[in-house]
Amino acid sequence: MPLYNRLKEYRARLGVNQQEMGRMAGVSRQTISQIERGDYSPSVTLALKLAKLCGVTVEDIFSYEEDGEHEKQGEK
Repeated sequence: MPLYNRLKEYRARLGVNQQEMGRMAGVSRQTISQIERGDYSPSVTLALKLAKLCGVTVEDIFSYEEDGEHEKQGEK
């Protein structure tokens, strides 16, 4: 049950690196890196913080899709 994200894209729009984003969100650079790679699903609180920092909704950054659903959408 993957959680996809566009955090790297939104972080780039802000012009900050992973270290700076982590500092702004109160987490480590490694946490930001793991979220961007899809290796870590953030807590609701952290997802809300990241969305607020980026000036968008949580849904703009994160999307949950059932297994195989992401591949199906790419075929459309």
